[in-house]
Amino acid sequence: MASSFKYWNECVDPLDLEAMWMDPFVSKEWDDAGETKGQKVHLSRDPDGQAFLTQTEMKAVAEIIVRRHFQSQVDPDMICAIAELQSDRQLLTTRYNKQTKETGFGLMQLSPKTAEWLVREMSYRQYEIEGDSTLLYRPFISVYFGAAYLKWLSHYDQKERNEEFVIRAYKGGTKKAKRKSTLDCWRRYLSVKQSLPSRSQTCNASMPDASIPPLPILENKADELYWDSRASPEDMEEMWMSPEVLKEWTKSNENRGKVHFSLDAEKRLYLSQIEIKAVAQIILSKHFSTRKVKPTILAALAEVSSMRFVKGVGSCPGIMGIDFPKAQWLYKDIGYKAYKVKSDVDLLNPFTSMYFGAAYMDWLSQYGGRERTPQFVVHAYLGRPESVNLQETGPLWVKFEEALSQYPDSKKDQGSCTIL
Repeated sequence: MASSFKYWNECVDPLDLEAMWMDPFVSKEWDDAGETKGQKVHLSRDPDGQAFLTQTEMKAVAEIIVRRHFQSQVDPDMICAIAELQSDRQLLTTRYNKQTKETGFGLMQLSPKTAEWLVREMSYRQYEIEGDSTLLYRPFISVYFGAAYLKWLSHYDQKERNEEFVIRAYKGGTKKAKRKSTLDCWRRYLSVKQSLPSRSQTCNASMPDASIPPLPILENKADELYWDSRASPEDMEEMWMSPEVLKEWTKSNENRGKVHFSLDAEKRLYLSQIEIKAVAQIILSKHFSTRKVKPTILAALAEVSSMRFVKGVGSCPGIMGIDFPKAQWLYKDIGYKAYKVKSDVDLLNPFTSMYFGAAYMDWLSQYGGRERTPQFVVHAYLGRPESVNLQETGPLWVKFEEALSQYPDSKKDQGSCTIL
């Protein structure tokens, strides 16, 4: 029963709970509160005894759902601000909305009618809720359907909608998105969203060497236009030793110690296809020599995950689409420690991002304690391993195959198996 929620274990499945422990901000908060991994984790309670999510927990749930199911197409901060306004982050809240004439449930205050419509008509079938509206009390389910509704609103009536329309429509329905009745909601939303705590600030305070400020993530800072400002001298020497890279850099009049990144029309830094494959080859030969991973596979995943942009795309920094919580989990808990990762800025080093991308593939190849197929590994990389969903990752798989065709195998790669 929803009213009996006392522990996280009662309202999320084990894999979702594991994902929460993998988030460094959540794990620190839970460790500080005396929680122990492998045991029941207490839900926080307000003075009235109502179960609620902390802001740290709320942000983690939002980021996990967006990363898994929406390819970073929904803003996690938007989700967090809505939960703050709609439910005060209380799990068991139920309220009647006079504007929509419907009753909302849980964190995101979505009605069962809307959630069932998203399942039935819009094919958001990760969670089946028909006939049991109390499932919307569960945090991952509530956020999943809330995010799905936000994504639908953002393209309502086949038009690109701005943030104000989406928020006001979420509150009062699409017909009232421009009426006075939803204006106050928009104003309060802006105030709440602006006041949300910064994850990077929390991270800097809790990580080692906190006295050393992190590098700002700027695309056009002069020193950051160069490979040498991000990669180590040893890795740069390996790049110069690649015949293909040497030819490309020599043709571009690059000099040792000051090699420019490529810039697109919007002055965003990116790697050429020759560079991305060279980085993959170097990482694999130095750190994964016992595993036959093809550099072309990593290069194709970089195409899909980041379009080879140094900064990445969406909320995931770096060329491989590996976010900071996952990289830190791979480093801290799984033991991939060839490159240090203390903040998301570290993932702007192409070698660091590539390393953790390869590490994640290596981990996925033995997911669940058994040998996995190459197809599973790629689908799990693009989606999530605990529930490989071909419907969700299918379009990305097509993009992956298209990208892979741009990277023909060199002779020395042809003896490798397909992926692992």
